Amino acid sequence: MTGPTTGPDLHSWYAAVGAVLAKAARKDPADMPEDAWRSLVATTRDGIEINPLYTRADEIAERPAPGAFPFVRGGDRSGLPENGWHVSARVEVDGDVARTNEAVLDLLGQGASALWLRVPAADVAAVLKDVYLDLAPVTFDAGPDLVAVSEEFLRLLDERRSAGDGVTDRSAVIADLGAAPVTDAFSGADAAALGDAVEVAVRASEREETLRTFVADGTVFHADGAGDAQELAYAAAAGLEYVRALMTAGLTADAALRQVSFRLAATDDQFQSIAKFRAGRLVWARVAELLGAPEAGGAPQHAVTSPAMMARRDPWVNMLRTTLAAFAAGVGGATSVTVLPFDASLPGGLESTSRSFAERIARNTQLLLLEESHLGHVVDPAGGSWYVESLTDSLAEAAWSALQAVEAEGGLAAAIASGSVAAAIAGVRDTRDSEIAHRTAPITGVSEFPNLGEPPLDASRRGGQGYRYGKAFEDLRDRSDAHLEATGSRPTVLLAGLGPMAETTGRVTFVANLLAAGGVEARNPGVTAADQYAGAREGERIAVLCGADRRYATEGSDAVRALRDAGVSTVYLAGAERGFPADAAHRPDGYLSVGIDAVAALSTLLDQLGVK
Repeated sequence: MTGPTTGPDLHSWYAAVGAVLAKAARKDPADMPEDAWRSLVATTRDGIEINPLYTRADEIAERPAPGAFPFVRGGDRSGLPENGWHVSARVEVDGDVARTNEAVLDLLGQGASALWLRVPAADVAAVLKDVYLDLAPVTFDAGPDLVAVSEEFLRLLDERRSAGDGVTDRSAVIADLGAAPVTDAFSGADAAALGDAVEVAVRASEREETLRTFVADGTVFHADGAGDAQELAYAAAAGLEYVRALMTAGLTADAALRQVSFRLAATDDQFQSIAKFRAGRLVWARVAELLGAPEAGGAPQHAVTSPAMMARRDPWVNMLRTTLAAFAAGVGGATSVTVLPFDASLPGGLESTSRSFAERIARNTQLLLLEESHLGHVVDPAGGSWYVESLTDSLAEAAWSALQAVEAEGGLAAAIASGSVAAAIAGVRDTRDSEIAHRTAPITGVSEFPNLGEPPLDASRRGGQGYRYGKAFEDLRDRSDAHLEATGSRPTVLLAGLGPMAETTGRVTFVANLLAAGGVEARNPGVTAADQYAGAREGERIAVLCGADRRYATEGSDAVRALRDAGVSTVYLAGAERGFPADAAHRPDGYLSVGIDAVAALSTLLDQLGVK
């Protein structure tokens, strides 16, 4: 991506940036290159460059109005509430059908306006008893029971019509039957056969109600660690496979496209998520255009807040994450949004919190945005932003490139079978995991500002197979919790100050925060000199020396010796190795500094402390 080249005072800005960077690097501003500002360019995991400044030079032609091809600014708003998008509530039948129906009606009375149901075929009618289907869209998650669930739902629609349900406009009844055979194959979930789903879709396309059979589910790729461009590409590739199968069965391109909806993950990366939903519509509109039915390319999007971004540690922070994600999905133009409860990553939820509270907070997160902030009263509020428009186009281009790679392999099913999809996702996942481990992509409450004093998780809530961004740090915390359970105390490290507190506070705070991320307690007795170390130790085998580089140069070697004389077996230094004199007689055993692989360092530390 090229940088901005025109605009008022732009070259003055270049010069100002160069001067600031020169000061930081202790150089003469005259020695800085004109494009020094490019050191401020950030690159996303999809390879998209984010400029530090966007100007009118980045302006693009005005997009068509919402509801018009290519639907970047939003699709058809038929069936959507006036205040924005549908608040979709996830419901699973727990065996008591009557109680589930009561819960459904309560959800609709408390602000939910759409349902996402996992329900056995035999219970469809009972669960939807007294639900006005022309007001509350329903999405089914039927898996292998697609045919049976669909038949029961269609039978219910026919029975209500025969009984005179008062619905004068049958197209106002909106439902997604939820078939996802291609993407379910990637996740390993049981699914209906593609041929069976196509037969259901042909029947659905002939009805007066607004029914879509297939969901192009990008969330399964996101849950495995995919980047945003990959998620969009693979979801579009799945949708394309469904459309081709439907056209082979005799449907027109227009009718086939209208049988597909999308499900995408929304994360706490606000602008990236806004752009993702806009770019997703742009990509699918291009697919529809190539199929000869551009006006049928405005497929609805169901946003689900990302399970991968949710933390098990300090789960209250998840409320902030899901708020940002819901905001981004709504602003980005999703037609329905499901916010997961803040404790969804914990098996069975948080022990001290009721299910009703967690679900109410999730629902109210959206209601606050819609009813109090009036967020949905403006369609595509990010439209026209130089940054968002640029990011939208760049993300769509990256997704289109990935989609072409899948098509070159013969389609998504073939690419999944060959392993190329999993390999491509693994590359992005490994990059993200490395950034998280080095704490350049911080996770609040997990890798940064962890709360070591929160109640430990019991054994049933530790571990888990699902991918989560902070799982490597949480695994370390699990080891600490098991140690606490077995011994009655957490693993502890001594902090040895070298110099007055004004000098040591920064590094003491850094080290304590770092150690807590691995479940290690940092005991700080407040010592300031080497001759105090012997009396400060309370049995700790490992100590971290905390001071300023200039003091390391003169007193560091003696301080390391004093710690070892006091009985410490392993001495770490707070700071980089280059900050310690190379010719020192006594050197630390390791270094804890900004930019290290914190997961690897903390894992080694726990091993040294005897934590299993």
